[in-house]
Amino acid sequence: MSLIQIYADEEAMDSDLVAALRSRGVATITPLDAGLVERSDDEQLEFATDHGCVLYTFNVSDFYRLHTEWVLGGREHAGMILAPQQRFSTGEQLRRILRLRAATTSLCMRNRVEFLGNWG
Repeated sequence: MSLIQIYADEEAMDSDLVAALRSRGVATITPLDAGLVERSDDEQLEFATDHGCVLYTFNVSDFYRLHTEWVLGGREHAGMILAPQQRFSTGEQLRRILRLRAATTSLCMRNRVEFLGNWG
């Protein structure tokens, strides 16, 4: 079973969350790590996909639109976790991401969108 790796985009790359995920063994990459700060959403999703990472973002509407465009265009991505900004504390985000990660595999996440709010 292949565990989900996370690519936290610029909106979601809170240093406390990233540190907490990494301390629990979750491979987590940020745009800072990848040299992709201020790049387009499409470039962020492309990087995440190329590296087999599920993209985690607070930019719900833009990335849901991008998901739809990619799927309709026949492109595959490694999955997305969408969360409304400032709805969940860092600890709550961590708990929900870990819950989702325990329940699914990277293969199951392909071309799939999960909403963090469903993992309480």
